[in-house]
Amino acid sequence: MASTDVSSNSAQTPGAGLVDMKLEVVTLPVADVDRAKSFYQSLGWRLDADIVRGDAFRAVQFTPPHSACSIAFGLGLTTGQPGSVQRLILAVTDIDAALTDLVERGAEVSEVFHLDGGRKPGRDPQGRSYQTYASFSDPDGNGWLLQEITTRLPGREWADRMTNIAARADLLHETALHHDHYEKTHAPHNWWDWYGAYFDAREHGQTPDEAVTAANRYMDEVLHIAAL
Repeated sequence: MASTDVSSNSAQTPGAGLVDMKLEVVTLPVADVDRAKSFYQSLGWRLDADIVRGDAFRAVQFTPPHSACSIAFGLGLTTGQPGSVQRLILAVTDIDAALTDLVERGAEVSEVFHLDGGRKPGRDPQGRSYQTYASFSDPDGNGWLLQEITTRLPGREWADRMTNIAARADLLHETALHHDHYEKTHAPHNWWDWYGAYFDAREHGQTPDEAVTAANRYMDEVLHIAAL
């Protein structure tokens, strides 16, 4: 999923697979192959292939800038209805720059919006990663979303086991440093309660300062730990 939400059943799912499976190509249904090719070329995407085999088969492949996954469309590739693919997400680090580039290339792009019980105009008020969007469509109506991702959430990037251990150690160290002040200014308590609340906040995209506030609030309002 693309948002910061994590399924409540995630703890019950099997562990990560050991065999690499990298999403390579997403196939789009289009009515006019040449029109679609012209559109994606106009976006500045890399043309990887345009293969024709007789009158019933054609495969055109494009890759967005620096993407590990490509798109393909043509003849004899899919039985989907043209324009039926929606919510194709392009991750960008600067949505304003990406929007400007697409508009200059002739694409019709929506204004920036965020989600709060539906689309709301403007950036996410809290400036959170994953929460600010813009949208556009290809000539057939296949829908794309620009999603601004400035900081990846913990666990959202593949890494080897040793790297994951190091990242968790860093988070534990960060948590211990921030807990120190609370421990010295409040009545005796279970440190793991404060750590748990801090971890939860960080894993949902909050900054260290925001996580401290969340952890302090949990200890004060839920567990009723008194200040000294």
